[in-house]
Amino acid sequence: MRLHLHDSDATDALAHVLAHSQPTPAVVYLQGDLGAGKSTLARAWLRALGVTGAVRSPTYTLVERYDLAGGGEALHLDLYRIAEAGELEFLGLDDVRAALWLIEWPERGGSALIAPDLRIKLAVAPAGRACRLQAISPVGADWLSSKSASDGLRQFAEP
Repeated sequence: MRLHLHDSDATDALAHVLAHSQPTPAVVYLQGDLGAGKSTLARAWLRALGVTGAVRSPTYTLVERYDLAGGGEALHLDLYRIAEAGELEFLGLDDVRAALWLIEWPERGGSALIAPDLRIKLAVAPAGRACRLQAISPVGADWLSSKSASDGLRQFAEP
């Protein structure tokens, strides 16, 4: 599914639609070049789930954990700075049962990562951001085809 995000308000709105239609647990891979909007989308998503206070980028810490207003935990990972997938062992995430995983630069984690339900590819476009949502698992396919998600996503149709 290809979408267009005209501005930061559209990015916030997309995050809201996805946050309020997501299954639990949900694993989301965020992909795109530097500056494509991955962290912006993740921050808006966490806010939509009721996270208050500082929402820090995990660029240097690799992982940030957030308690969700409705219960459960969200993890936001940024793997840009890892050299190899084996470095993920030191994060101690093998037994974590998070309600939401938002993973930036997942290609650097390879097969050491939890499998995604949804892949979101972002790119800078002439007027805003291009966004591609791809269901990877049956859970992801059900998520994108759910009425609450599909109705909300229509507003971002490509021009």
